[in-house]
Amino acid sequence: MFVRIVKMSFEELHIETFLENFHLNKEHIRNFKGCRFLELYRDKTNQNIFFTYSYWNTEADLEAYRHSNLFKNVWSKTKPLFNAKPEAWSVDKVASLE
Repeated sequence: MFVRIVKMSFEELHIETFLENFHLNKEHIRNFKGCRFLELYRDKTNQNIFFTYSYWNTEADLEAYRHSNLFKNVWSKTKPLFNAKPEAWSVDKVASLE
């Protein structure tokens, strides 16, 4: 399992559009084969910045999602809303305390 973190920054006037699209698709993304966890965060100081945080069984699962019609549909509606280039990291969890 690994974690995927994506940072996205939006024009203020597009935030509601992004959130509507995310909420319409979040269950589909979470239930995509190999996705074990999905959360959306909003930066406390810059309200235009959001992060998705997801757990994937394998890199192949994430790649299958990234090549799926679901991703293409979500991304085609999200990409035009950015005000900066998105950033993404695939990381291995080293420690987790709950």
